[in-house]
Amino acid sequence: MKTQILNRNESTEQAILQAGEMLKSGKTVAIPTETVYGLGANALDEKAVAKIFEAKGRPQDNPLIVHIESTDKLELYCDDIPDKAYKLAVSFWPGPLTMVLKRKSVIPSSVSAGLDTVAIRLPSNEYARRIIAASGCPIAAPSANTSGSPSPTKAEHVLHDLDGRIDAVFDGGDSEVGLESTVISLVGDVPRLLRPGAVTPEMLKEVLGEIIIDKAVTQLISSQEKVSSPGMKYRHYAPRAKMTLIRGSIDATERYIKENLCEKMAVLCFDGDEKLFSEYAFTVTYGAENDSKAQASRLFDALRLLDRDDVERIYARCPKSDGIGLAVLNRISKAAAFDIVDV
Repeated sequence: MKTQILNRNESTEQAILQAGEMLKSGKTVAIPTETVYGLGANALDEKAVAKIFEAKGRPQDNPLIVHIESTDKLELYCDDIPDKAYKLAVSFWPGPLTMVLKRKSVIPSSVSAGLDTVAIRLPSNEYARRIIAASGCPIAAPSANTSGSPSPTKAEHVLHDLDGRIDAVFDGGDSEVGLESTVISLVGDVPRLLRPGAVTPEMLKEVLGEIIIDKAVTQLISSQEKVSSPGMKYRHYAPRAKMTLIRGSIDATERYIKENLCEKMAVLCFDGDEKLFSEYAFTVTYGAENDSKAQASRLFDALRLLDRDDVERIYARCPKSDGIGLAVLNRISKAAAFDIVDV
């Protein structure tokens, strides 16, 4: 299969119409969103959806997120929609928020890993919405990477992982947010945060009041457990090297790393820290210590820079856990399989 690159050598409007037609006809197209690039296929076409799992090497029990072009499409694919869903839509759609709701039968069970729910969102990226509209169908789209590797925030990342395995990628530039969407389940008495993102717990509480933070946000869960959102189990977002998070001051972190020096080592640290480690380790930074937004936008690119043949061990400074920092902490913890050392 030859992967076509759309929107580089033709008009944007032509590329959008072409991407929409490809998706409508059952092909796979990686599309840009404000969070990360998603590997899209017609969510109503089981054969097309199967191509997503095949291209990514994705476990069949890992649900997909369905992307729609407007809020009024919600009722076409979801049942028993609570008032809380509409309140969230008013506050955060279009944007990086996914809601888990009861699934209508028009959505194939393969999209939801056999569950009676569906994860659904309305992206704010203009290219994404126009492509969905051009396709005339909802688009199932997990991150456009090989399963388990860092999510793609650039078209080049998609091609690195999936060139020759998907039909096309629409080049829409760099993703703005850099982390996948927040996922909140509205199935049950109390809303449950399944995956943190740019829509923070604090922001959700302002609209919903009480929320529960699922244990999968802060710890590794069993591979036997059923999950209703992507990113809740398995090692995710990870370079090939073994990775350990170090939680503590920069002085204590430096001492710990020096006591555990090894060959082919790398350090992922905050801006300005690299001078402490560059003499004996390959160093990559991912934002200032107090700038969680920058960390979010740069994390996956940094993890890809660390995915080198000459790196077998990675030590990483642990981010804060408030606001969007919780989302950064969640992703980097999963990349390290929750191997965290307090110093």
